Amino acid sequence: MAALVLLVSGSALVPAMANPSWASSRGGTDGDELPRATVLGTEVAIRADVTGPDPGALSPGSDLAPAPLLPEFKVPASSLQVLQASTGQASWYGPGFYGSRTANGERLRQGTLTAAHRTLPFGTRVRVTNLWNGRSAVVRINDRGPFHGNRVIDLAHGAAQELGVASSGVAQVKLEVLR
Repeated sequence: MAALVLLVSGSALVPAMANPSWASSRGGTDGDELPRATVLGTEVAIRADVTGPDPGALSPGSDLAPAPLLPEFKVPASSLQVLQASTGQASWYGPGFYGSRTANGERLRQGTLTAAHRTLPFGTRVRVTNLWNGRSAVVRINDRGPFHGNRVIDLAHGAAQELGVASSGVAQVKLEVLR
């Protein structure tokens, strides 16, 4: 089985396919010496003995498949363009759902700046402003909901804390869909 190995050359990480058949086509190795290749003008060793689970055995719904690691970050407000705005009521969800899968397949983690919306595409960034206290945060849509009353967004616990919604449970908010 071929394995992906990262080779360090100067300050760059370069992906290379380590494949024993490729190494033997280059003349093989002498004893315990690793096959070598030239990457960006630097000769490096290629580890062909790196093994792992068969990627075909890992499906998105499998418990063996790692949850995608999507970074949570604050985006400077000045660099974003507002595509549409609306107001409504927000609620939040969290501790009882940690570890559960969201509608896009991620696992809900503590402290994330994510939210559920009924119709916005997954990955959409939305600036949510609490109209009662003026606090705002940029969240990423990764789930579907809320399905209760006239609420327009359901915030993950981390976003709810940042907006000051966690103690009240609900709040009037302004939603700004960002580009």
